[in-house]
Amino acid sequence: MIFLTVGTELPFDRLVRAVDSWCADNDVQVIGQIGDPGPGGFYPRHFQYEKFLSSEQYNEYYDRAELIVAHAGMGAIITALVNAKSILVLPRLHRLREHRNDHQLATARRFADRAGVYVAYDEEEIGPMLTSLCQKGGRKQLKGASEFADERLIGVIREFIFS
Repeated sequence: MIFLTVGTELPFDRLVRAVDSWCADNDVQVIGQIGDPGPGGFYPRHFQYEKFLSSEQYNEYYDRAELIVAHAGMGAIITALVNAKSILVLPRLHRLREHRNDHQLATARRFADRAGVYVAYDEEEIGPMLTSLCQKGGRKQLKGASEFADERLIGVIREFIFS
């Protein structure tokens, strides 16, 4: 099962539309938490969705998922890494008025070389990447990252503070 989550602050029609388009031609269960697209927003036709999920529902879908698809928010990526889930992200873009700046683009670039993190920089890449991940076993479980900072980072910060 693939779990799509766009966060709770803003809808992300571009990502939801790309996943819905892929689902039209693929028989893979997708469950999405899509936010509130509003009256003129996009509502998927080819996968199960909720605007918002309770914490319990969210955690249940997250635990069941073999692959997470999300916006490129730090919370989404770190949660996937801590829970040993592969994640495919699409950054929200400022020029498309999806966010207040391009920090998600910077985040995606920073994590792009991390095992289990797959980055689509354009919505047209979502379908082919989903197909590839499903065919090549890209949905496999990973070794979970620690929920605490790496000791090297702590050392650098400690050195900075006390210097």
